[in-house]
Amino acid sequence: MRIAFDNAKCQGHGRCYSLSPSLFESDDEGFAVLKIDGEVPPDLEDDAILAADNCPEYAIEIQLT
Repeated sequence: MRIAFDNAKCQGHGRCYSLSPSLFESDDEGFAVLKIDGEVPPDLEDDAILAADNCPEYAIEIQLT
């Protein structure tokens, strides 16, 4: 599983980094930053799905590999 994050769609709601801080953090302006590159570790897959399901801007997409 991979995460495709479109930072141009991000509006800074903060749900992803609030719900999945192991995968996302905020920048200085409150917009999300993806903390990993490549495959999502198996133990964080549920967190990735939670973040994608709760993004109001649909900026996070899960890609199955």
